[in-house]
Amino acid sequence: MRIAVTGSIATDHLMVFPGRFTDQLIADRLDRVSLSFLVDDLHIHRGGVAANIAFGLAQLDLTPILVGAVGPDFADYRAWLESHGVDTASVHVSATRHTSRFLCTTDESQNQIASFYAGAMSEARDIDLARVAARHGGLDLVLIAPNDPDAMLRHTRDCRAHGFRFAADPSQQLARLTGPQIRSLVEGADLLFTNEYEHDMLLSATGWTRSDVLFRVGRWITTLGENGVRIESGTEPPLTIPAVPTDAVVDPTGVGDAFRAGFLAGLSRQTGIEQAARIGAALASVVLESAGGQEYLFAPEEFLARLTATYGAAAATDIEHRVLGGKVSPQP
Repeated sequence: MRIAVTGSIATDHLMVFPGRFTDQLIADRLDRVSLSFLVDDLHIHRGGVAANIAFGLAQLDLTPILVGAVGPDFADYRAWLESHGVDTASVHVSATRHTSRFLCTTDESQNQIASFYAGAMSEARDIDLARVAARHGGLDLVLIAPNDPDAMLRHTRDCRAHGFRFAADPSQQLARLTGPQIRSLVEGADLLFTNEYEHDMLLSATGWTRSDVLFRVGRWITTLGENGVRIESGTEPPLTIPAVPTDAVVDPTGVGDAFRAGFLAGLSRQTGIEQAARIGAALASVVLESAGGQEYLFAPEEFLARLTATYGAAAATDIEHRVLGGKVSPQP
């Protein structure tokens, strides 16, 4: 299955301040704040929604097509992705802008001060999906993940114009997009991904009811954190899949991206919706136990053990044969 993953490609710079930001604020001088914080730690992670999802798909033995815009500083990141099985031939390289950067400082109370530099991402609107499809002999599914808003709208129009099936994942950009823009992104999607809060944001922004949305999409997949995932359609009863539990929560960054990767990998191997959601939940639990969206080590035996513990041996065995090629067996 030829899956094109469109969206952001970025580098995350995460820092820790061993104090509280609020202790440095002067109540009657908040109109002229000028502060500098000496931080103790700096962690640099490869990130961006599209890159994280593509990386996850590659861990499950697919060859996803990454579609996004980067700067000339992307060489090392490209080598990393390609070494892990991601096709980067359709990534646009800007001649003048750097790859997107996320810079975030967290204090001891978990307060954060962050900045996002879009950089080359603004050129993603210039990418023509028809050319991407021609390069790969067609596209079976296009995931439209958070990106430059104009790029998201263009990619959706391209999918409709050329008959590409697409999945809508507006998530972080819901706050930036207008109601009409969101409606345009959602209309006709095979799949719609949101988390629980974004579920309500989407209804509020579009003015649609839940039934209105389900009339316009194939399936609406809503992640519910520790409560699992809910899958709805206009023709079937809602389905809730429990999460894979973990006691070793390290960092939530990239967890939703991992779920999407697992879910799409399952669909590509024709596991069915319920099994696809289980794969997504299991991969999300792996990422939750690591720092960063691509810093985890995928171990098939351990992955199957998670599936067995949560969903039973029969479900794990089916996933082993359909998704992992039957190379390993679930642990007792």
